[in-house]
Amino acid sequence: MAEISVEQIKKLKELSGAGLTDAKKALVEADGDFDKALEAMRKKGLTKAEKRGDRETREGLVDAYIHDGRLGAIVEVNCETSFVAKTDEFKTLVHQIAMQVASMSPLYVSEADIPEDVKAAKIKELEENFKGPENMKEKILEGQVKKAFSDKVLMNQPYILDDSKTVEQFIKEAIAKTGENITVRQFKRIELGVTE
Repeated sequence: MAEISVEQIKKLKELSGAGLTDAKKALVEADGDFDKALEAMRKKGLTKAEKRGDRETREGLVDAYIHDGRLGAIVEVNCETSFVAKTDEFKTLVHQIAMQVASMSPLYVSEADIPEDVKAAKIKELEENFKGPENMKEKILEGQVKKAFSDKVLMNQPYILDDSKTVEQFIKEAIAKTGENITVRQFKRIELGVTE
C-alpha cells in the first residue's frame, strides 16, 4: 500500500469539497494515486449534485459584469440558503456566470426555455433542407436541432474559463462542493448600440 500524506488528504479535501475522512478513504481506495482519487471524488460529488437538482432554490444573488463600458450582463443565480449565497465561492460563481453571459451572448438558460414556435420553425427549416436517409431522418434532425441551439443555450455552452466543460458541468461541480442546488433563474445582456 502506498504512503498517504496529510498534505495529500488536505489537498484532495480542498479540491473536492469533501470531508477529511472521505478524502482519506478515497486515497486509500485509489492506493495513493491522487488523480484517481480526485476523479472518484468528483464522480461521487456530481452524482450527489444531480440528486440535489430537484431541491427548491429561493435564496441567491443578482450580479452584473460590465466589459469596457460597452457591454454587460446581469444575472440572477439561486441557491437553497442565504448562508451559501453569502460565501465568496458563490459570489465568484455568480460573477463568472455574468461574465459568461456577457461574453457568449446566450438567449436561453436551458433547452426547456426555447419557445416551441422557435423550435418548430428551426425543425421546419431543417426538414426542408434535409438530404439524408429517410430511415435516419428523425434522429439526424434531432441532432441538428440540438446543435443549432447549442451556442444559444447558456447551460450547453463551453464554460469560458475552462472549455473542457459546459456551464452546466461547472454549476454541477459547484453543487457538489456547496451541497446545495444551484440554478440560474434569469439573465439580461446589454450591448452599446444594439437593441433586441
